[in-house]
Amino acid sequence: MKDGIIIKGISGFYYVEVGQDLYECKARGIFRKKGLSPLVGDRVSISIIDEYDKKGNIEKIYERRSELVRPPVANIDKVLITFSVKEPNPNMVLLDRFIVFSEKENLDIRIILTKIDLDTDGSIVDSIVTDYERVGYKVIPVSVKTGQGIDQVRQELEGCISVFAGQSGVGKSSILNAIEPGFALDTAEISQKLGRGKHTTRHSQLYKIGENAIVADTPGFSSFELTDIEIEELQEYFIEFAQYDGCRFGGKCIHKNEPSCSVKEALEAGKISETRYRSYLQILDEINNLKIRELRRNL
Repeated sequence: MKDGIIIKGISGFYYVEVGQDLYECKARGIFRKKGLSPLVGDRVSISIIDEYDKKGNIEKIYERRSELVRPPVANIDKVLITFSVKEPNPNMVLLDRFIVFSEKENLDIRIILTKIDLDTDGSIVDSIVTDYERVGYKVIPVSVKTGQGIDQVRQELEGCISVFAGQSGVGKSSILNAIEPGFALDTAEISQKLGRGKHTTRHSQLYKIGENAIVADTPGFSSFELTDIEIEELQEYFIEFAQYDGCRFGGKCIHKNEPSCSVKEALEAGKISETRYRSYLQILDEINNLKIRELRRNL
């Protein structure tokens, strides 16, 4: 038995790095019976079938310290949520949705704004940086074309396992190519018809950068649902709400229609971003609609 880490998974095959060796492995049927699927980033124990051809079976998946569903990766320390200022235009609700998921998983969050060279007057970058740095998130504006921000991103990757996650076509693979040209990852232009990126990364994969950094490049996405968050729980992941705890209905207040709500008062006073609050309401309604559909299915 040997211990290693899954660096790539394609069509039921998992590629496990053990020291300097890479083994092509399949997962034992027992994992399917348990409803457990190996993920990129999993630390595993494998049995060797063929040492010469480097074939094996995954026998054990060690306990995960974190698990992302979208993108499907495990044992991540830091998430670099990556959105472009243009081509495609930033989807702020999707950004906030991913922040919520990352907060729930207790991940260290960074926001990467790409293609800032397309924001000629800087107004889009300034608005996003202001909104999110006021909350407490570090925002790094990046241009692969000019090189701005690339060194900052490289520094963020040091000493941890990180994942780039965001919409398709925002330039995640381009950033990795700029940091480490030897990767030569596929990139693509924006679909002019749809106004969104094409999926150039087909699967999640871990890459080593130097001796002290591991980063996952993952397929982009245009939407995903928060299926395991309760309505009353959502406010915990909009971390700026926490300081406004003087609502008349206390912890039962969901900051929507209740009177004497300190969060809504802070919003009216300009202390909470209107963009963030709109995202909160939209995600709240989505969670509520999901719960209603679940109840109807169970009737």
